[in-house]
Amino acid sequence: MSYLTRLGQFQILKRSYAVSSNLIQPVKQLTHPDDKIPQSTLDQVEEYSKYTVNTYARPSIIMKRGQGSYLFDTNDRPYLDFTAGIAVNALGHSDPEVAQVLYDQARTLVHTSNLYYNTNAGELAKLIVETTGGWAKKLFLANSGTEANEGALKFARKWGHQQSSDKYQIVCFTHAFHGRSLGALSVTPNPKYQKVFEPLLPGVVTCPYNDTERALEMITDKTCGVILEPVQGEGGVHPAAPEFLKAIRDQCNKTNSLLIFDEIQCGLSRTGKLWAHQHVDLEGCTPDILTMAKPLANGVPIGAILTSEKVGNLIKLGDHGTTFGGNPLSSAVALNVLKRITTPEFIASVNEKGEYLAFLLKQLQSKYPNLIKEVRGKGLMLGVEFQHDPTPLIKMARERGLLIVTAGCQTVRIIPPLTISKEEALEGVNKLAGAVDEFAATLK
Repeated sequence: MSYLTRLGQFQILKRSYAVSSNLIQPVKQLTHPDDKIPQSTLDQVEEYSKYTVNTYARPSIIMKRGQGSYLFDTNDRPYLDFTAGIAVNALGHSDPEVAQVLYDQARTLVHTSNLYYNTNAGELAKLIVETTGGWAKKLFLANSGTEANEGALKFARKWGHQQSSDKYQIVCFTHAFHGRSLGALSVTPNPKYQKVFEPLLPGVVTCPYNDTERALEMITDKTCGVILEPVQGEGGVHPAAPEFLKAIRDQCNKTNSLLIFDEIQCGLSRTGKLWAHQHVDLEGCTPDILTMAKPLANGVPIGAILTSEKVGNLIKLGDHGTTFGGNPLSSAVALNVLKRITTPEFIASVNEKGEYLAFLLKQLQSKYPNLIKEVRGKGLMLGVEFQHDPTPLIKMARERGLLIVTAGCQTVRIIPPLTISKEEALEGVNKLAGAVDEFAATLK
């Protein structure tokens, strides 16, 4: 498609959206007020808290069921879900096909361990490699994104060990989030996560994100691996600049270091491409390792490490392992989900709805130019950055029946199910607008 054709389509899209810009009507009424939560629910929360390790700050509501883009609490109050389980439920809640696959597979075979092959895991590995194409050759199945990143770091360390005892450094980037296990935490340079668990993995070097000059200085012959998110999620929904990714790829080639793309949140069609790094249309700008997880089985725990041939061949018997990874149940679900979310039609719908939702959010920004600093992102991975800490917005939106989640850089992440409708997108922005209106009033 030519530039002029795309420009023409954009102008038509802009005019059609402009007609509906007045549809943004802030929801002022609190339909789900926290002070109306029944005592029975509060009693349940108190009881459960006695037996649960307290690592999460959670509201006093209990989710009972989900349907499509909505969650329902034990009092049957509906919440439009702009979090999708933190970018997990790509096909929404209680997807009928996923439910059927779970039922059928559970009646057939759930677990065998990796002492034996199983058809689903093999077919899933084949499908992911062939769907990605080009650089991708091998797959290791795990149980989560954190586990996938742990494995990727191990692979990088072995790569360096094969060449020199000094080649063990790993370069990560500011505002990154790669997980909370010790290795993944070591490349998540946030003091509030790291401080009480030090000392962490030695040999980790942190570089400013999107700073090409500094990256070239810090990736050296001592570097065994470089790990980054092509679009940072928890860090504030920041896409990597194309020239930044290309320069890092070239520097990894020069220093014989492995490039790891963490696409756990931004991959699998979330940004309007199969993989977020594919937005960078520069030759050879591909990784040696790619990690994935969140949407791969729509909420059933799974993770995976996708590798190039040289990395896949490096890992030998006993180098890595997993008890549950690649079990027949999760692999069966992932096969169903992957086939559905990677079709051209599905990805086109993500782009279309992403453009519409971004347009609505920018309309909201225009109403509060002194409060909302920027709307950014790709596809249905969007960030709304505020001039002030937006944490109070979580409660304000929830009390209007909208679930949102914050990120770094004073940003609210908008990561709904990829199946969200345009009507639901507008409903969500209207609820968010009501919350922003309330938030603005508290700052006066």
